[in-house]
Amino acid sequence: MQFLTLSRRRTDTFPPEAFTPELVAEEGKRVRELYASGILRQVWRRGDVPGATILWETANEAEVRQACESLPIFKAGMLEIAAVIPLEPYPGFGPVK
Repeated sequence: MQFLTLSRRRTDTFPPEAFTPELVAEEGKRVRELYASGILRQVWRRGDVPGATILWETANEAEVRQACESLPIFKAGMLEIAAVIPLEPYPGFGPVK
């Protein structure tokens, strides 16, 4: 099953210097690990606020949340998961009934 998450860096609570190069590098490393494992399918930087939109493929929402909770910036309390959205196939491409 596929899911879309919207996350936001908590820049209202944490100053820019809290997002250290080391922390950001650890975040990138973990994202690459999740991608290599096959559950993180695509990731985009958000254009409206600091954060990301990620397309996941997992058995259930709990696995998505577990993966998000493994992110170093989330563990530091500096990342908010604003939405976890389950996705369904678009019916317009299927057979007409």
